[in-house]
Amino acid sequence: METTANLLHFVVWDRLPFAIGVIVVAFIGGRIAAQSLDALGERVAQRRLLFKQISAVMRFVVLIGATLIVAGSLFQFSSEALLAVSGSAAVAIGFAFKDVVASLMAGLILLFDRPFQVGDRIEFDGTYGEVIEIGLRTVRIQTLDDNLVSIPNHRFLNDTVSSANSGSLHQMCVFPFWIGCNENVSAAKRIVYEATASSRYVHIDQPITVSVREGPIPNGAERLAIELKVKAYVFDGRYETAFATDVTERVKQAFKEREIRTAGELEWSARGS
Repeated sequence: METTANLLHFVVWDRLPFAIGVIVVAFIGGRIAAQSLDALGERVAQRRLLFKQISAVMRFVVLIGATLIVAGSLFQFSSEALLAVSGSAAVAIGFAFKDVVASLMAGLILLFDRPFQVGDRIEFDGTYGEVIEIGLRTVRIQTLDDNLVSIPNHRFLNDTVSSANSGSLHQMCVFPFWIGCNENVSAAKRIVYEATASSRYVHIDQPITVSVREGPIPNGAERLAIELKVKAYVFDGRYETAFATDVTERVKQAFKEREIRTAGELEWSARGS
């Protein structure tokens, strides 16, 4: 209470309307600028991630700038008074806002160290999706099911996070397919490759690879199968799910036409016999 009273003693109350005006202008101006950059990014798809990253940095710049202007106009300290109250004020403010300050500093570190960026597809602690905002306190991730998950900034400084595209618009996707050990592997490999290469979502400037290996099927059964794993790039990470659906439908249809049985079909056949 004594620290608060000391701080209030140095408030220049005549400047309070100006300080409130700065806060309102910073809030409204920041929101309008961010929305404008997002809208511009949607119109210029190749630069969408760049505009989102500029918007994230601008949000922090506006916050820091507005804070400095408000503090400089609202408080008037002499050098002696500043020394008298700075120690106790710093302790009191630091204790009251330690979590906010920690999240803010973590957000700044994330912006400039850049383990991931706004627009990246990341996986963190079981959550996978697109980073839509690096905020003052939390990182907001939109999952593939369109759920919005908020994770405190500071958690990303201590735990492992993986980024699927690292600031690029396109990203690598991996699709596994399982067939029986006695099926036509070369034909199946060709089908998987062609289905991927002919998809309208594929990024044709990046390589497409199909690997083959033998191993137990994913459901934990002891039955062996052939895994065909295709790695390709989608031209825009937003279409990751559509890309997977398109490739899977093409492969399944071609397998059926060529009478290539999948591991799942063989498993059901074995259970029925």
